[in-house]
Amino acid sequence: MKQILILTTLMLFSLVASPLLAQQDVFIEDYLERLENSKKYLILVAEMMPEEKYNFKATPESFTFAENLMHIGYAIDWHSESLLGGRESREWKTDTIYKVANKSKEEMIATIDKTFNEAIHLIKEFDTTQLDDELDYFGLNRSKRQIFLLLADHITHHRGQMLVYIRLNGLVPPRYVLFQ
Repeated sequence: MKQILILTTLMLFSLVASPLLAQQDVFIEDYLERLENSKKYLILVAEMMPEEKYNFKATPESFTFAENLMHIGYAIDWHSESLLGGRESREWKTDTIYKVANKSKEEMIATIDKTFNEAIHLIKEFDTTQLDDELDYFGLNRSKRQIFLLLADHITHHRGQMLVYIRLNGLVPPRYVLFQ
């Protein structure tokens, strides 16, 4: 009788646990597809703008096109490597990797490509049992799952500004890429 009870309990547990674990895996798979497409689209946007227009900004207090691009890189690095991966954060004020400084368009695009690739690698290895772990995010408790979503929103926000800058310079942005 005791063996039947144990077997029944194990079967019920596996029926409940299996879909939950599968959902977490699907979240990461879906997120990776979205991030890959976001990378492709951002690089198309960055390539579209002529290098001589990389210093364009819509208003004096706005980021330039180049600053938006590099800010996206910094945010990807911070969200993925520091918040999700546990690495010490870069200091925005002293960081040189994600500052425009004297970087060429080609160097900035290469930096963005490398940063996306590093984030994608980290996310592929991410332990999905940590998705519900909470972190302090600017004074708010947010799960790591929410951090993934916040990163996607942040990329979209700054890329949207870049798309407007392209239009303000009389260019037609690349066609929207789905699932990102």
